[in-house]
Amino acid sequence: MITGFHHLTAISSNAARTVDYYTRVLGLKMVKQTVNFDDPGAWHLYFGDRTGRPGTILTFFEWAQLQRGLPGIGGTHHVALRVPDKTILLKWKRRLNDLGYHVNGPFDRNYFESIYTTDPDGLIIELATDGPGFTIDEPFESLGEAYLTPASDKTKEGRDAETISKITWPDPVPEITPDMKLDYGMHHISAISSDIERTDDFYQDVLGMRRIKRTKNYDDGSAPHWYWSNQHADLGSVMTYFEYKPGTYRQVKMGTGMTHHIAFSVPDNETQMQMYEKLRSKGYRVSPFMDRTYFRSIYFNDPDGHILEIATEGPGFSFDEKEEELGTNLMLPKQFEQYRSQIEQHLSPLK
Repeated sequence: MITGFHHLTAISSNAARTVDYYTRVLGLKMVKQTVNFDDPGAWHLYFGDRTGRPGTILTFFEWAQLQRGLPGIGGTHHVALRVPDKTILLKWKRRLNDLGYHVNGPFDRNYFESIYTTDPDGLIIELATDGPGFTIDEPFESLGEAYLTPASDKTKEGRDAETISKITWPDPVPEITPDMKLDYGMHHISAISSDIERTDDFYQDVLGMRRIKRTKNYDDGSAPHWYWSNQHADLGSVMTYFEYKPGTYRQVKMGTGMTHHIAFSVPDNETQMQMYEKLRSKGYRVSPFMDRTYFRSIYFNDPDGHILEIATEGPGFSFDEKEEELGTNLMLPKQFEQYRSQIEQHLSPLK
């Protein structure tokens, strides 16, 4: 029923700086300038591939008045974007380092290799390779059945941190080359749970997703790390959680640099209705259906309180703009169009 991610929405303290980072530094396209439909005095900016395809989209509310947030139980830890292979990964490390952004890695996560950085507000961004994939240590048919312990040289205690820090691309990367474009979209999203078994029941029994891996956090061996996906184990559908029991880790502190919500994608209104009814039947509180112009949404929470959304694939971001003009103008939903001048005066400048 769930095909993958639709988008991830985070909180920005400065819209212009966010635009600069995601377009100039990471090379994503701004596919929509609009406002938060529930708070029309705040920007809602969308970035993705050239059409805003579901699964490629990162969106941001600008709430400059909030304090800096911190990851914790009930929140997201990081979002990972796809790159094809290690060559591209090292090009990105060199580019980000040369632009003054700190990068950790590359780390061997067994199923992929990755680097980590943060955006200007502190949102943790991972770039992860497509391979070698989740079947490297389990057959596809039995993914997620065995509990798999990482090799010691892949853990924080066993790897050579000094050597890793020096691995990079040999030449400067002043421009994003075609092979570096982040058009593939999201690789996975990682969040934090207080009870991994309860989270497993939620993703399998309630959302109908498939558990594809049971292992532990390679950077903290005390924390289980489990993965779920659509039925095909496709990248761009993979949701992972670290488990920290209450009292061993803080609760999420919502604020700038934190994820506000994660949206999963379904093909159409009918499928969304089925998900709505299933959530209600399992005792979850679900919002009414909300028209977001470019998709229809329902909202609910995972067992630790993390805000989740199920969004339809259509009608898409070309609903009110031509494809070649996406992201170039402030687009308002019809209920706010009469207030355009007031809204424009209130929004911060993007340049």
